[in-house]
Amino acid sequence: MSDRTGPRRRRRLGSIRLSLILLALVPSVTLAAMWGVTTTQMFSEGLRLRSQTELSRSTGAMGTEATLALQGERAQSAAWLARVPGSRAALDRQRAETDKAVAKLVARSEEIQRAPDRVAERLYSVVASLGSLEYYRDQVDDPADIPAEQVLDQYTSIVDGQIHAFQELSQVDDGDLTSQAGPLVALEHAAELTSQEDAQLTLAWPNGHLDEKAWTQFVQLVNTRRWLVQDQIVPALTGEAKAETERILGSKEWQTLLSVEDQVLAARPAGADGRVALPDAQKRWTAALDTVSARYSVLIQQQTSGLLTRSADKADDLLLTAASLSAGGLVALLLCVGMSWRITRSLSRRLRGLRVATLSLAQERLPDVVARLDRGEKVDVDRAAPELDYGSDELGAVARAFNTAQRTAVETAVELADTRRGFQKVILGIARQSQNLVNLQLSRLDTLERRHQDPDVLAGLYELDSTASQLRRYEENLVIISGGQPRRSWTEPVAVVDILRSAVGEVAEYQRVEVHTDEELSLAPPAVADVIHLLAELIENATLYSPAPSPVGVRATVVAKGLAVEIEDRGLGMSEEDYASFNAQLAEAPKFDVVALADDLRLGMFVVAQLADRHGIAVTLRSSPYGGTTAIVLIPHEVLVREEDGGAPAEKPAREPETSERPEPAAAVAPVASAAPSPLPRRVPQTSLAVELREEAPVVADDDPDGFTAEHAASSLAGFQRGTLQARDAAEPAVPTTPHADRS
Repeated sequence: MSDRTGPRRRRRLGSIRLSLILLALVPSVTLAAMWGVTTTQMFSEGLRLRSQTELSRSTGAMGTEATLALQGERAQSAAWLARVPGSRAALDRQRAETDKAVAKLVARSEEIQRAPDRVAERLYSVVASLGSLEYYRDQVDDPADIPAEQVLDQYTSIVDGQIHAFQELSQVDDGDLTSQAGPLVALEHAAELTSQEDAQLTLAWPNGHLDEKAWTQFVQLVNTRRWLVQDQIVPALTGEAKAETERILGSKEWQTLLSVEDQVLAARPAGADGRVALPDAQKRWTAALDTVSARYSVLIQQQTSGLLTRSADKADDLLLTAASLSAGGLVALLLCVGMSWRITRSLSRRLRGLRVATLSLAQERLPDVVARLDRGEKVDVDRAAPELDYGSDELGAVARAFNTAQRTAVETAVELADTRRGFQKVILGIARQSQNLVNLQLSRLDTLERRHQDPDVLAGLYELDSTASQLRRYEENLVIISGGQPRRSWTEPVAVVDILRSAVGEVAEYQRVEVHTDEELSLAPPAVADVIHLLAELIENATLYSPAPSPVGVRATVVAKGLAVEIEDRGLGMSEEDYASFNAQLAEAPKFDVVALADDLRLGMFVVAQLADRHGIAVTLRSSPYGGTTAIVLIPHEVLVREEDGGAPAEKPAREPETSERPEPAAAVAPVASAAPSPLPRRVPQTSLAVELREEAPVVADDDPDGFTAEHAASSLAGFQRGTLQARDAAEPAVPTTPHADRS
């Protein structure tokens, strides 16, 4: 489980730039979608209204013309069936007019196919019924099969279908136009009812009466028409249409029609057959109806044309409005998108600049400041941490917080560097003072070694001399850790064998070390002290972590890349992970970190890495076939000096006149073994002194027995004592020790 105790963190997007893009994209897409839907809807309404207008113009107007023609043909057919003189010629003329109107309507079949389903169904029904018109005409010409009323009813059904089709066409998407079309449809219906009245009266005039059924139907037609005119048409009409309708209703002809209708309605069925006698008003009815029919036919056609014109204008206005709103919406959308994109780009650019500044601080300025501080340079905090100016908004507040953070970081780095330099100076001062005391101690030990010849006293002095040499190396470790240079230096190249001997001489258990080398090479003077120190650290490491009296082998061999020095012990070794970790530390010089050193006390490896990096020496640790560890020190050719190059190997390190330190005290630790290894002898007096400081023992002539002095006797006793100690050491059994688990 997570260690977080606060509320669960919400899932975030991949980056702030993506969030800004989405922030600008979402409203832009929303506005674009709304603009697209609104524009599409408005254009669809305009185009649909235009399509309905064109359909009404092509089919509705044609249907109105066909309706009027059919009404006229029905009236002439009724006159022919009533055997009115001269009606045949009029019927033929009217049929020709009807054929023209029907042909125009049938020719609009393509428009009918594009009409809505409800309108197309009505129009197809009208066209289908018109296909039976010839059959109806044949029945009019020869009415032997069906009654005359039924023949006329077939015309009535066609006209009713056409009126209902026109009513469907008038139901457009615009409510105002639909309401204007209502009175026009009612007007056509009223005209149809009047035409049906005329057909019934025309059939009945020759007989002078109506049967009860026909009279009842006539009464219904009259009452329905009067209701339409008074309650539906006149109140709904406006303008010129209403004025024209009122003129027709107030005309003498319309009053004549009303008078005849009232006479028929006033009559009642009489007699056993229920007949109703008709007034003798055929001529008045016919004349008045012809005038009124002509006037309301013109009115219907004018109103239909005007309604279609208004519908077309409304469709054009709607399309123009849609285009204007669409253009305005598009401009607003583009403006919104442009502003959103510009704001998003500005914020993204500012965030990118802040990110670049942050990365520059983390990857360039701070490392450069640290590097300059490591080199001991002075750092100006104001120049190293320039302030960023990103305005006074929220992003500017972030920049100001970043300015504070980077200034704090630089100031902290400078303070830590100053603290570290001060700490290093303190350590270096303490180490230098300790070095002076150790050098003074070594000098006094050399003086004591020259004064005393007692083997027991010399043995103790030699042990003190070895311990003091180790203490000097430890003090040099502090100097190296503090970033300083040891004071020991050489002016001439030193032989590799002397380098190895000096390194062995600085180890407490030098008796266990076996040196093997046949190489006649020397090291350049600048590298002598550091190489001796480096090898001494590794040799001491090998002696500390391998059981006594197991030997520690030191071999030096020339290889392709330089001189390889192998230091092999027979301890317990380490794991592969530990080898990898140590080799990574030795590959490059570690930086001085007081906290890290406090947690990890392997100061020897720190010193080895520092010295190796100083001269380009490669140090590698690996497991030994004996189970211990082998340290391989590869000294490059740049540090080596060959005899043929003009640098003769020095048998012993020359004393450096510029320092007060003495050379290595272990120059005569052991002879170089080329065959079987042998234990290293114990130290002898004055071996730790330079050649110039050594005092030669008094020489006694072989032929002068009186020359045997006390000094000669002391020298002999000292030699005997050394032989005794060697025999004793050889006879003592080895006491194994347990090595430590970690190497330092």
